[in-house]
This record gives sequence, structure tokens and C-alpha cells, in this order.
Amino acid sequence: MITLRDITLRRGVKMVLDGASATLQPGEKIGLVGRNGAGKSSLFALLTGRLSNDRGDVEVPRHWMRAEVAQHMPETNDGATDFVLEGDVRLEAAKAALVAAEAANDGHAMADAHALLSDAGAFDARARAQTLLMGLGFRTEQLDAPVNSFSGGWRMRLQLARALMCPADLMLLDEPTNHLDLDALVWLEAWLQRYEGTLIVISHDREFLDAITKVTLHLDEGKLVRYGGNYTSFETQRAERMVLQQAAFAKQQEKVAHLQKFIDRFKAKASKAKQAQSRVKALERMERLAPVLASADFNFEFREPVSLPNPMLMFDDLSAGYRTDDGDKIIVRGVDRSVLAGQRIGILGANGQGKSTLVKTISRAQAPMGGTMTEGKGLSIGYFAQQELDVLRLDEGPLEHMVRLARDVGPAGREQELRDFLGQFRFTGDMVSQQVGSLSGGEKARLVLAMLVWQRPNLLLLDEPTNHLDLNTREALSLALNEFEGTVMLVSHDRALLREVCDEFWLVADGVVKPFDGDLDDYQRWLLDQSREAARAAKKPAAAPAPVAVVAAPPPAALREDRKAAGQARAKLAEQTRPLRKEMDAIDKRLHALAQERADIEAQLAEGAASSAIAEMGRRLKAIGDEQEAAEMRWLELGEQIEALRA
Repeated sequence: MITLRDITLRRGVKMVLDGASATLQPGEKIGLVGRNGAGKSSLFALLTGRLSNDRGDVEVPRHWMRAEVAQHMPETNDGATDFVLEGDVRLEAAKAALVAAEAANDGHAMADAHALLSDAGAFDARARAQTLLMGLGFRTEQLDAPVNSFSGGWRMRLQLARALMCPADLMLLDEPTNHLDLDALVWLEAWLQRYEGTLIVISHDREFLDAITKVTLHLDEGKLVRYGGNYTSFETQRAERMVLQQAAFAKQQEKVAHLQKFIDRFKAKASKAKQAQSRVKALERMERLAPVLASADFNFEFREPVSLPNPMLMFDDLSAGYRTDDGDKIIVRGVDRSVLAGQRIGILGANGQGKSTLVKTISRAQAPMGGTMTEGKGLSIGYFAQQELDVLRLDEGPLEHMVRLARDVGPAGREQELRDFLGQFRFTGDMVSQQVGSLSGGEKARLVLAMLVWQRPNLLLLDEPTNHLDLNTREALSLALNEFEGTVMLVSHDRALLREVCDEFWLVADGVVKPFDGDLDDYQRWLLDQSREAARAAKKPAAAPAPVAVVAAPPPAALREDRKAAGQARAKLAEQTRPLRKEMDAIDKRLHALAQERADIEAQLAEGAASSAIAEMGRRLKAIGDEQEAAEMRWLELGEQIEALRA
């Protein structure tokens, strides 16, 4: 297990960890949460040995293999699959051992090396690496493309695949979803749920944390507090804990005031001097509780649009794509749809199907490749592009950006008005003049949002707006979008944002745009089905080339028989898996009850339980931990059995 005991860590003059302690059990999946700048990435660096603590003990089992996503951009002409394969350090060590044995012509060493290769799964390693790549959105023709041929976001996906390739006992993932779209995110979620090692993940995606983690570690004011449960459970438990802490603080303040009042009243009276002195000592011995200081919420709102044309947009046989040296490349064609005032449209689709291309065409960033796009009178588009942060001028401050925007785009505004407006987005004091290049990713994203709000658009086109936003800012964006009077078109891998904002979905797939009849859960199931089909197809051995033949379409009767057989197969599968799913539901309920019992006991200990009960509480906490571990293992076994039946 991992033990952090009374850790102190400084970065320059900043105290990152101050007497922090935590214990993490093998196989646990932990969400590490805390405000931006709290020190979460520094804790990762401490666990990997890149940083050394100033005081305390960090204990990680020596034999544990560790994996994390490298944050630097890879620069190599190696193929994508070869690059990912190098992440399997055990396999690479076995290969090196074989090369050394062959160079020395040592037969025994060669035999040992071949055994190591077998243990490392060398026979199917390439297939496993390519499965990872395809799950993260790479196409078949990209599997052996040079790493340097990919853009920055895709290279970071390669780094993620390389980390997943490592047979690690401890995996550390710092914002792994930032460069993923929804289809890759759903795949990663399913992969991590099957991962058997210890996982610690930093993420601002609420649904991702809820689906993956069973423990939450909160880093706040240099302290670590462990909560049993996922992120939603953590929020509930922390709110209850803060209420209790504030009540205890208020009660203590009353007692302090009462003692101080007695001291002030009687300290000068000889007859009461002893009593007054005893109360002074009691006051000195009292361990002072701190008041609850909750971080201030961030809120903003979109300004009321000047007008609301209806319809806002009409597409007639629209084609979208881009121009290349070899001619026009059409990605989406035949779009016949309308966008009305007040609509909330989520745009779904697998990677590479044309979501961003469609949005760029609507935003006028790219010209249509065919058909027509008719704009309503008075249409004003606010466009947040995936690369929007890249177009900020790094040597200028937020105020300079706003002054130029008000002058060139409008509406006009005085400098003091612009300063006050930036203050709503937490740019205050000298920050309005601070160079954008020195701002964090979240601060840059807030500046882009501020520039968007200032323009008073009536149609918001948002392409992955949450990549650099923390949970508080994401929630503020969700509230602002729900109160916005205009129309929203949203591409995002943040399912919480999609659920809270959108009331209809468009699916971009197979070169067309069509309505998706279902919710996000239906879409996730569809994505997983597509992924399984692709995996099965990849595992089938390539058949010898056969003569080209025209295959007649099956008659309607045959199609009906196929559908009937498929229905019978689904019914049989449901019957086979029903007892397994029933047992999984029972385990889920038991785990929830155990988590609640653990939280209750921890709350009692925090409040100061009687010394006679502490030992029994400790024994019960250990029993709960053992039962949780056994239940989680059984839950995973049942899941694997269900997957085997489905396969």
C-alpha cells in the first residue's frame, strides 16, 4: 500500500503540503481533487520520485511498477504503434536481454530471455498496442504513421496510450481526458474500470470521476483528507463535514467568549483571582478550531442578445469540408436542417466524422463546399474553438485584449467599464495587465469566455469549451448557458455539461448529419457497441484474397429470420446474465451501505469519540475495508463473466 505520513513539501516559498497524511490500499481507484494550484501535480511528482519531500515519509512498495502520462510533446519519426510498444518497460527489458544474450552467444541467457518475452506477452503485444490506439480514436491507416506527423493533441493521445501499455502496479493520470473527444473518453472509461492496479487520477470531469473512482482524496490548504466514494459522494460528505465543523467552531467560540468574559470581569478581584487564573489556563490549553473557509464560487452570465432571429440558420444541401492541394475534401454533405431561436443542440459523433468541420463552416471560419447556408437577419455568432487559446496574444494582458475587442468588434466600452467587466471573470488588480503567456490554462479559458460574453452573441458555437476549466468554472458555464436566451450548439466530451445544457442531439456520422433519437446513455451504449465490433473485426485473421464476386442482397424473408435470430440471441444473453447482474446490483447496494457506515464512523472520530469506543471503531473500519475490497473484487469478476458471455 501507499503511505504518506506527516508530509511537508515546499515549492519555492509556497507550502504545497503541510503535515499531510494518507493511506491508499492496493487496487484502489482514487480521484485526487482540489482547486487549481492546490498542489495535485506536485503530489504526483512526489509519488514518482521527481520531487523530494522536506519532511515526513513517503512509502510506495519498491517492487511496484509505475506509469504516468509524459507531459512533454514527443519528437520522433518512429511509427505510432512502435512508440506505444516502448511504454511496456517489461517487454522492452526482455527484448534487450535477448539482444544481449544473442550478442554473447549465451544459450542459457537466450532461453531465459525468451521466457521473459513470453511472460511479457510479446506474442500479442503489437495487437494490444493497436487496440489501445484504435480505442483512443486512431484510424487503421494511422497506426504506423510517424509520431511527428500528428498534431499536438494527437501526440498527447499517443503519450496516454504509451502509459496504458505499461503493466503498471500504480498508474498516475493527470487530466487524461483533456485531449479526448466523447467516443475516446467512453472507451478510456471502460478500459480503466477493468484496470486491476492502483489508480490515482486528477480530472475535472465529474462523470468520469464518478464512473472510475471509489475513493476521493481531497487536497486543500496543504492537507489530505480521504473520503470513501466517488466525486458525487465526496461532495455530499464534505458538505456534511463542513456543516459539522462550522457548528463545532461556533460552539467553541461561545465557550471562549464565556471564559474570556469571566476572566475580564474577575481578574482584578483577589477573591476570584484563582478562578480567573484557572480559566486563563483552560483557554491556553484549548485546541482552537479554525472556521470553515469555503472557496468563493465563480459565476457569470451571458448578456441579453440584441435580437433573436428565428430561424437563425437554414441549411439547404450543405456540404462542409476543406481544400487541399489535391482538391476539395468533403467531410459532411447533404445537410438539410434549421436552427431555431432558443434551441440547445449537442453535436455528437466519433472522432474524424466532421463535428469540428461542421462547426467551423457554421462559424464562417471555413466556406461551405456546396449547397447554401442562410443566416437570419441580425445573426451574431459567438464561436469558442478548440484552438481558441492559441490565438490569444501571449505578450499582451487581458485588458489589452478587451480594449481591442471593444474597438474592432464591439460593442464599444470605456476602459473602466472593461476593467469592471474583467473583474467578473476574476481578473482583478494587476492581473488585467499580466501577460497572457504567464496565465494558467484555466485563466486563459476564462479570458476567452469573457471576450465571448462581451460580444452579446445570439448563437453560441462551442467546440470543446471545457478543456482547461476546473469543476467550479464548468458549473458556472453550465448555469450561464441554461440562462442564455439565445441558441447553443455544443461539441463537448463533458457529459455533465451536455446533459445539463442540451435538449436535443445531432449525430455526425458516415458523412451525414441526422437527429439522434436518444439520450447520452443511449449514445454511450452505441459507442461501446461500435468499439466492440471494431475490436472483433481487428482480431479476425486476415483471409486470403478471394476473387471479386457480386453478392446478392438477402431477400426480405432472410432479413426477418436474421432479426428473429438476433432477438432470440439477445433474449438468451439477458437470461444468462440476469443472475450475474442481480448479484452486481446487490454488491453495489452493499458497497454504498459500507461507504456510508465508514463515513459515519470517520465523522464520529473527527468529532472526538469516547476513548473506550475508539478501538472498536478502528476494528470496524478495518473490517469494512476488508469487506469492501472483497466485494469490489467479486464485482469485477462478475463484470468479466458478463463480458465473456457477450463476446
